[in-house]
Amino acid sequence: MARIALEREANMLTRLSIRNIVLIEALDLEFAGGLGVLTGETGAGKSILLDALGLVLGNRADSGLVRSGEERASVTASFEFAHWPGSLRQSLDQAEIEIEPGEPLILKRQLRADGGSKAFVNDQPVGVALLRELAPTLVEIHGQHDDRGLVNARGHRQLLDRFAGGEGEGVAAAWREWRTARDILEAAQARVAQAAEDRDLLVAYVEELTALAPEPGEEEELALARATMQKGEKLAEDMADLDRLFQGSDSALASLRTAARKLDRIASEHPLLEEALAALDRAVIEADDAEEKVRAAAEALSFDPAELDRIETRLFELRAAARKHGCQADDLPAKLAEMRMALDAIEGGSEELARLEAAAASAGQTYRDQAEALHATRVAAAVRLDEAVANELAPLKLDAARFRTAVVEMPEDRWGAHGMDQVEFLISTNPGAPFAPLAKIASGGELSRFILALKVALAEEGGAATVIFDEIDRGVGGAVASAIGERLARLASAGQLLAVTHSPQVAARGTRHYMIAKSSEGTVTRTSVTLLSEAQRKEEIARMLSGAEVTDEARAQADRLLERA
Repeated sequence: MARIALEREANMLTRLSIRNIVLIEALDLEFAGGLGVLTGETGAGKSILLDALGLVLGNRADSGLVRSGEERASVTASFEFAHWPGSLRQSLDQAEIEIEPGEPLILKRQLRADGGSKAFVNDQPVGVALLRELAPTLVEIHGQHDDRGLVNARGHRQLLDRFAGGEGEGVAAAWREWRTARDILEAAQARVAQAAEDRDLLVAYVEELTALAPEPGEEEELALARATMQKGEKLAEDMADLDRLFQGSDSALASLRTAARKLDRIASEHPLLEEALAALDRAVIEADDAEEKVRAAAEALSFDPAELDRIETRLFELRAAARKHGCQADDLPAKLAEMRMALDAIEGGSEELARLEAAAASAGQTYRDQAEALHATRVAAAVRLDEAVANELAPLKLDAARFRTAVVEMPEDRWGAHGMDQVEFLISTNPGAPFAPLAKIASGGELSRFILALKVALAEEGGAATVIFDEIDRGVGGAVASAIGERLARLASAGQLLAVTHSPQVAARGTRHYMIAKSSEGTVTRTSVTLLSEAQRKEEIARMLSGAEVTDEARAQADRLLERA
């Protein structure tokens, strides 16, 4: 297949390949920009093409679509873009699918006879949900039972904004600022309200901790002092015994000193006595040193029962307070500071709330101003759109119908980034009849023609790459069919539009003409699609004009239709 040049201005469906779908065994179709028409006798299989396209766009997998006798079926659709829509790029980026510049977007759906299915985007396995997400940007189908696109009221506000020349970006920004200001205010109100509820308890806690006056590190110091005193208490009797041994008149140290004095008087009489005196002096010195150390230890381990009781009481109070407030004893000073701040917040909360309320009110007023300006823009655009649609109704044999774009201000709880309006397209099909939504009041043929009138009036940009009208001309002919064809061609001039049609007037407007036919060989029935040459096209339009037997008069009329087109 010759690739469509990327220099083309339109985004479009370029190729559709179908394998084993119902009556289609194998079919490869190439498409181009402009108006492509698909014709064929009733029952030839035009709906199969739309079913196949719907499958690759994420519609529910129906095993009944698999051709009889086959295990699996597949549909592949290729799209090319002169300018990639941002929403499409975003969806692909989120799915981590990379497509190089100039590379087509290829969707594929495989369906098994047992009902299972697989989906692919550029050969990468994906969930069917991604196909459904991409579908609105790729293909927009309007048929006899259309419940999407222009019929879906959820998209009417955006369509009107596009028609008006903008989509209210300022309103969206103002809405975000207002919502942020309200969130901050509500959070502050909740904090102050909670603090006010707890105020009496906070006051009691602050008074309690202030009286306790905890200090960082105090618990460790008290625990160490308590442990030391408890050791002294246990060693008190042993220390007393040591003191008696050192201080008594018959103590070992006293005996050593007495012996040293006596030895000192006679030591000069013999060298060995001098050595004995030196040893005894050393013993006295060591004994004195031991006595001093014992005395120092006794002083260090001495304890006052009253002081021990005070320390234990203080330690228990700190630990009890820590348990009460769910923290460590060393964190009590910080907890006290936190409670004091909470009380201060209650006292100063009214000023802060007043400031935040003023900020939220200002942001709200800015949003209202922006939303009201957008409302006025929408109302004015609605009048223009109603006039534009009205101009299209009579040529489409809808001259008794009326169209109205309803722009209604919603309650404040339904305002949003889109503004304060609900927008819906309404119609009245008969004089005096009430207005109602499109889908509820229009018949299949009327609905398609209303959609065509809307499409022409909106001349919307940024829609789907490919728009398909399925038998929009059902039940009409002559001038109405001609008007439909003229409008389809006008819509297709800037992009790609496909029309399944029974009308020769519509078919004559096509830039490409595909004929759908059904053939039988024994018990095997097949559907085929052929891109017609100019001569074949004239013959097909003549058939559409005259029926089974193509007459010269029909061929001449076909020539006239093609010339006028």
